[in-house]
Amino acid sequence: MKVLVIGGGGREHAICYSLKNSNLLTKLYCIPGNGGICEIAEVNQEIKPLEFEKVVEFCKKEGIELVIPGPEEPLVKGIKDALEKEGIKVFGPDTKGAMLEGSKAFAKEVMAEAGVPTAKFEIFDDPDKARAYIEKKGAPIVVKADGLCAGKGVFVCDTKEEAFEAIHKLMEEKIFGASGERVVIEERLDGEEASYIVISDGENFVALPNSQDHKRLLDGDKGPNTGGMGAYSPAPLITEELKQKIENKVISPIIKTLLKKGNPYVGFLYAGLMITNGEPFVLEFNCRLGDPEAQAILPRIENDFLELVKIAIDGKLKDVSLVEKSDAAVCVVMASSGYPGKYEKGKKITGIKEAEKIPGVIVFHAGTKKIDGDVVTNGGRVLGVTALDEDIPSAIKKAYEAVSKIHFEGAYYRKDIGHKAFKHL
Repeated sequence: MKVLVIGGGGREHAICYSLKNSNLLTKLYCIPGNGGICEIAEVNQEIKPLEFEKVVEFCKKEGIELVIPGPEEPLVKGIKDALEKEGIKVFGPDTKGAMLEGSKAFAKEVMAEAGVPTAKFEIFDDPDKARAYIEKKGAPIVVKADGLCAGKGVFVCDTKEEAFEAIHKLMEEKIFGASGERVVIEERLDGEEASYIVISDGENFVALPNSQDHKRLLDGDKGPNTGGMGAYSPAPLITEELKQKIENKVISPIIKTLLKKGNPYVGFLYAGLMITNGEPFVLEFNCRLGDPEAQAILPRIENDFLELVKIAIDGKLKDVSLVEKSDAAVCVVMASSGYPGKYEKGKKITGIKEAEKIPGVIVFHAGTKKIDGDVVTNGGRVLGVTALDEDIPSAIKKAYEAVSKIHFEGAYYRKDIGHKAFKHL
């Protein structure tokens, strides 16, 4: 089977890594890829992921049978609809299903219909009415842009003034363009965050290994939100009892509700959760694999990954069991200085091969490209250094040993990835 992966980040490198050893794979392609993906897949950097007509043309020319989009934007903008019209299979939701991530307001409305536990909320398209609501409710409070903002459209506000500033930035300054014209304002939930990702065939689902992400830039969960500074799997926070609650109260009701609405959801379904007093509450849904969660989750799966995806597309997940490796995985993100704000590109990276000589270490490329044989920085999050070992403490130690071998100017990473697990171990 010829397969095309769409995207050029760490998640897409992890997807390609998981596909490359499948017995079903004959050739692997990626658009646009990066400095690591180009070593395991044929990359095409001339086509952009949102140029759907060119993607269709490329698939027909190369005889590609399956496309796996990594990021949310192509899914929200209809890549599945465009490709399946031409008879090319896509693993991911159509435009309607992808609105679970594409619109916070839509997701909240579906959650309300499905009876899924989430924070109390109101939706506004008028900044004055939004401010009046904040004045009435007080702080702490959370302000979210309705549309896609690359993981940066959520403002967790400790004071009313911070919330007013968020409204101003989103709705009046329009720092995220049309994505902030409508906002969701909700109560702030306290507890511990976790990620729960499943593969759905539209009716049934299989849970992937659970994980915990580290969204904030600085150690101790301080500083601004980012796309994610690291992740580890499994998350001991998620006990067997909690897993059942998540599946029965969150995942199953959402999949059943979308099916009932005539819009079966096929693809990765990611629930970003807040665990409060042992109960799961949904912070957000994503229509794709998490990043960097994918870099910690996918290396722990024993199943043939491509076969798993094919079974889901064929609607036959009911009798499938996921086999997890007993090893734990820890992924530490190495970022460019200045991220998530402005940063420079083109810094030469050394030490990747030395890091990968450590048994159980995989270096996933995110913001990288190759120039004259050298790998250089080409994004905010540059690498996801993943280590597998017998338990979380051992995997943490190994991941940071690998990180210490990699160098580029301005490299930044958190020093406490995985430490959240200790209180549960």
